[in-house]
Amino acid sequence: MKQFLCRLALAGVSGGVTFCAVEPLGWWPMGILGIALLFAALVPWRASSVSLKAGAAIASLHAFFLYLLTLPWIGELVGNFPYIALAFWLSLYAILLGIGGAALARMRSGFLLFPFFYVAVEMLRSSVPFGGFSWVRLAWGQIEGPLANLAPWGGPALITFATVMCACGLVGLVQARGKLRAAALAAVVLPLVAGLAAGLGINRPDHTVGEVKVAAIQGNVPRMGLDFAAQRRAVLENHVRVTQEAANAAQENKEDPIDLVIWPENSSDVNPLKDAQARMLIDAAVDAIDAPVLVGTLTKDAVGYRNTMQVFEPGGEVGEHHYKKYLQPFGETMPMRNFFRKFTDMVDLASDFKPGDGPGVVTMNDVLVGVATCYEVSFDQAFRSSVNNGAQILSTPTNNATFGYSDMTYQQLAMSRLRALETDRAVVIAATSGVSAIVHPDGRVSQHSEIFEPKYLIETLPLRKGVTFAVRYGSLLQWLMVIIGTVSALLALRSARRTGNLEKPGARGKQRAPKQNSATPAANNEEL
Repeated sequence: MKQFLCRLALAGVSGGVTFCAVEPLGWWPMGILGIALLFAALVPWRASSVSLKAGAAIASLHAFFLYLLTLPWIGELVGNFPYIALAFWLSLYAILLGIGGAALARMRSGFLLFPFFYVAVEMLRSSVPFGGFSWVRLAWGQIEGPLANLAPWGGPALITFATVMCACGLVGLVQARGKLRAAALAAVVLPLVAGLAAGLGINRPDHTVGEVKVAAIQGNVPRMGLDFAAQRRAVLENHVRVTQEAANAAQENKEDPIDLVIWPENSSDVNPLKDAQARMLIDAAVDAIDAPVLVGTLTKDAVGYRNTMQVFEPGGEVGEHHYKKYLQPFGETMPMRNFFRKFTDMVDLASDFKPGDGPGVVTMNDVLVGVATCYEVSFDQAFRSSVNNGAQILSTPTNNATFGYSDMTYQQLAMSRLRALETDRAVVIAATSGVSAIVHPDGRVSQHSEIFEPKYLIETLPLRKGVTFAVRYGSLLQWLMVIIGTVSALLALRSARRTGNLEKPGARGKQRAPKQNSATPAANNEEL
């Protein structure tokens, strides 16, 4: 029991250490160290293995601490109880991670297989139920490190795999013997070397087919003193004003004209297709800057309400639109509303938007612009489908105003930066209240705003052609890792149930620890 409590303590510490890699801290080596501590809590200590139940508890505690530290911004909107409940729910997926991890840790080469299984559990958490919750993927915490350069070759799944492989290699260096120690050293070094090497091929100028001058508008939101309708109107007016300021600045400085403008999600919660005054304000901004403007608004069609990014052209014309495809459950939609209403009336705070099914691309001034609205950027297929449908540049319009000064906007920025690397496209982030940013295809941020700062960002960015390996084959690669991880864990579980014994560290071949008399305490060398 004492050893089990020590393992639990190590698991809690590992969750806190892993959190240090999450933005805005962004200490990427801590992501590797944190997972190394988690795996160290699962491996045998002095020939004493971890039972499957103990493994489940260890991994769940790690996950709960990690998500509890990562997601406080959710409490800014709905209070602490739902936020803590979400952290707890997400930690339940780690039960599988702990069970499979404890079984794999009994194998001499288990440290080489655990990264595959980690990817499998992460994919499950990012997919089901209700579309999953991909916000807490391990890869996002590597944006400042060399492993982020693997994004064009496998996206977030490959980065997660490489992170866990480095972590398990560190444990293997301590635990393994003989040739396996050399394999452990390779597990630590090779992903980092591959990341550094991959960085040499990023942002190749021969992929550029042109340039476009883009403006991202952050109008800001009023903080107090207005009712709901007046606040919505004020947000729209703020974005109109900042757009006009950008137009005036460009004219005064005799700069080249701006080609296209990105406004944030919810920049016009008053539907300009139905409200004449809202339409007049937007048309005034579009005519002032003399360029198409992508406006975040709320619309309704025969299907239902939509979270819409709508293009408005100079001269009063209405262009193409993007309906948000990946909606936030329990926010933009309410799964099983009638069931959950039996427990709380907070379900009625959730909206009832309907997802879109378009190409994820809008045309603005003959430029194909990929769109992933806010929460969508965490989903692999959002921008991959945009690029496959011809997107030459990407945009992430977002509304983070309800989350105040929290870490949410910085976590989302890390995702957009990684998507830029993954797709070899520049990304324009326009937020209602911050942080807005300009991200280049190499993931570099050249400009950004502060939170709750009215600001416009103007920059000439490359238009790209071509499709990266990750965009073309990333899903296939992820499924391959998931299959390897799942099969490995199942075989390890089968072996654990059949033998009930642990291979001693350093044992050769299939030699097992000698059997003890069943009457002695040493008869079962598993904890709990």
